[in-house]
Amino acid sequence: MNTIEAEAISTRRLDLLPLLVEHAEEMATVLSDPALHTFIGGTPDTPQALRSRYQRITAGSPDPAVSWLNWVIQLRDEDCLTGTVQATISPSGHGPVAEIAWVVGTPWQGRGIATEAAQALATWLGRQPVHTVIAHIHPGHHASAAVATAAGLTPTEDRYDGEIRWRRSIRR
Repeated sequence: MNTIEAEAISTRRLDLLPLLVEHAEEMATVLSDPALHTFIGGTPDTPQALRSRYQRITAGSPDPAVSWLNWVIQLRDEDCLTGTVQATISPSGHGPVAEIAWVVGTPWQGRGIATEAAQALATWLGRQPVHTVIAHIHPGHHASAAVATAAGLTPTEDRYDGEIRWRRSIRR
């Protein structure tokens, strides 16, 4: 499998921009609400910690068969970053699988930003050599379940670390 690179993706209101280390300072503010960690654990990163994390992420996966794709979500009308979407593409016996995730900062939640970004990501992945899109969602996280549904994923019976595995097959 060849490495896939993140590309800018635009929607009606959003620009999904490939992640840069320079996004760390603004993103530290966007992701600063401890409530964002209710379902994923941990605490908000400082700008310095986020910068280090982004340096590791943007360097790419140490496994050449795995692609790490990360975007920041820019709300075009407000010219500000509001969250992130990501996809990790890995080989599998049935073809490449993309595991996706999203997070939107608390001040921008409830405005359809996560849904619009996840739908755009799923559409973009549909044009890549990807067979399946997967998301892992905490059973109590109803907002993320709604986002996954809007992006065309459906829940499975599979659990991973206590989370429900959601799945979308891409027809070729």
